[in-house]
Amino acid sequence: MRISPLASAVFYFALGALFTYIAIQSVEGTVFNFITILLAFFATIDFVVGIRLINLHFRIKKVKNQKKNKK
Repeated sequence: MRISPLASAVFYFALGALFTYIAIQSVEGTVFNFITILLAFFATIDFVVGIRLINLHFRIKKVKNQKKNKK
């Protein structure tokens, strides 16, 4: 069974939130250290992927509704 794009988006948003939390906790005096920037980068990628998956979910839903209305 396949995982829906919406469920995957929720997973990616949770990962993004986790990486953001860890990045905030790893700040030692300044934000500009390698680990903090790397974790923020991973969080950004996760949030972008989550948004794209939500967009995909709505496009699939729209196509299914169009096919349903044609019949």
